[in-house]
Parts: sequence; C-alpha cells; structure tokens
Amino acid sequence: MMKRTRLAIVGCGGMSEVHTQRFFKLGDRLHVVACVDIIEERARAAAAMFPGAKAATDYRTVLDDVDAVLLVLPHHLHAPIGIDCLLAGKHVLLEKPMANTEQECLELIAASEKAGRVLMIAYCMRYHPLVVRMKELLDAKRYGEVFQVSIWTEQLTIYPPGHWAVKAETLGGGQFFSHGCHYIDILLWFLGRPVCGSHLGTNLGTPWMEREGTSNVTIQFESGALGYHFGTWGARGTRLGYSFHAHCTEGMLEARFTENKLIFHHGGKEEVLLETEPGKHTENEMAHFLDCIETGRRPLTDGPGSLQGLRVIWRLYEAEQKGVVADLRGLGLDEIDPQSLKPIRRSK
Repeated sequence: MMKRTRLAIVGCGGMSEVHTQRFFKLGDRLHVVACVDIIEERARAAAAMFPGAKAATDYRTVLDDVDAVLLVLPHHLHAPIGIDCLLAGKHVLLEKPMANTEQECLELIAASEKAGRVLMIAYCMRYHPLVVRMKELLDAKRYGEVFQVSIWTEQLTIYPPGHWAVKAETLGGGQFFSHGCHYIDILLWFLGRPVCGSHLGTNLGTPWMEREGTSNVTIQFESGALGYHFGTWGARGTRLGYSFHAHCTEGMLEARFTENKLIFHHGGKEEVLLETEPGKHTENEMAHFLDCIETGRRPLTDGPGSLQGLRVIWRLYEAEQKGVVADLRGLGLDEIDPQSLKPIRRSK
C-alpha cells in the first residue's frame, strides 16, 4: 500500500471548511493528522472530523508529525509561516495570494528551493474540470482563434468591522488582489504574455472594504487577444454568478459554473460539451499537490508563476493611481537580480 502523506491543516476557519471534501476523496493517499488554529475550539471542531487527528493552537508543535501543511491563513501570515514550514522540511500548499509583497514572495520561493520542498499556491480554479477542458479546447484551436476571454465573479462577501480582510495592509489590497488573483492567473494561463492593461476599482457598494470591493480589469496580450475580469463582493443579486466566456473565430465557449456546464455557442444554438458534479473540485488541486510530492514534479501553480500574476496586479494598481495604462511586459523571474534577495529569517 502506498504511504499516505501526513498533512496538517493550519487555519480552520471558513476557507478550510469549503475544501473539506478534498481530504475524504483522497483518503487512500492523504492522512490529516493535525488541525491548527489560534482559536482552540475551532481547531478541536476541525480535528473531530478526522479520526485520530490532533488539535493544536501553534503550528510549530505539529511539524515533527507531518510531511506537508495546508496553510489557510490571513494573507499577511502567508510568508512567515510558509517559510518556517518549508525550512522545517515540509511541503506547503498555500492559499492564494502567495504573499502581500514581492519580497515576501521571493523569500517563499527561495525557501522552497533551499529546502527542496514543494511550494504550491492554491489556485483551485486551475484544476476545475470546466476550466481544464476550456483550456484544452483553446490550445487546440478547436473553435478557431480566441480573441476575447471575459470572466465574471459576482458574490456578496461582507466582513465585520476590524476583520483582517477589510484592511488593505493585512489583505494586501482589495477584492482585486484577494480574489481577482485567481482570474488574472487564469487569463495568463489561457492567453499568454500580457502587454498592457488597466484597472478601476471602487468601494462604493462595499463600504466595509478599505480598498476596492468591486473591480474591472482589461488586459491586452501579445497575440492581440483581450482579457477582462469583473469581480465584486457587493452583489445583492446576480444572473451570471461565476461565468467564463471565450470568444473564438468560430463561436463562443462558456463555462457556466452555476449549472456546472461547459457550453459551445454558435449560430444561436447551444451545445453542452461537458457537465460536472457541483462543487469547487478542490480534490483535483489536492491530488496535484500529492502528485508533486510523490514524483518531484513542479506544480502547475508554483511560486514563480504565481508571482508573475501578482506582479500584473501590482502594476495595474500602480497605473490606476497614476491614471495611466499599465505596461505589463517583462514580468518574469529572469528580471530578478539574485543579489537583491534578502536573507530568509525564520521566526522563533
């Protein structure tokens, strides 16, 4: 029997609950041995779902018992705790976004390389069956050249006063940085190298947010194709919900997540290409993480690729403040001077 990867869940709030199914569907490869949260009751409640799992309030007390960690934490804690876990020899599946600054991202990447351990960013949409199939069809040019990809994510997400997610410093920005990073990642994956773009955001309608709760972004790519994302945490009603549209020269592909369908539109007709079970399908993301641990392969959503997507967001933010179109060329790690990297410091 294959040895199961021993995992600690660090952070047992709402995000970890969303992904609970991944642990049970992969029970033959994965063993949750610890659940950690600074609120002991929350850690105990999570641990109760996994027979024999330990509940703890300090992640450092469980590291000797695990091979890997899933970090589901406030964004400003991603870098210090992620680095600690990597340098302790643990593989890390880190919730998005990777970190709140470029320097922190670089230090996470350096820690992963130094330790020889997997660092994977949890961009779960990359592993959703509808998105994977859409990518395959676009790459194969099954319906001609793609010239426009539009993504809508409309939801109501309200945080209480004082919550870490309403503050720009701890969230890392606004809705665009926190949630839109998923869809910048998808646009880059679908369409390739970006050339230029613009972003506009507002907290009108989402007054609980210090920065934008609603954003619109448009990007032009080297191929000439355009990418668009509209995201809001203020939707009191919606028709599209979550939806991807890829306009090609022979028709349009639509990932209609509210109905779990991939649809081809042409000549006023709809053809259902794929139907899936409801859910986020995070078990596929976790399966990929385990594959990387077991084989040594690099994750599809690794540190360098994830940093490139965040650089797009940071440049768009900067251009928005200046009232100009952002230059999005040259965002790869080949631009980094290794001498500029600061030493990695482990917390005590």
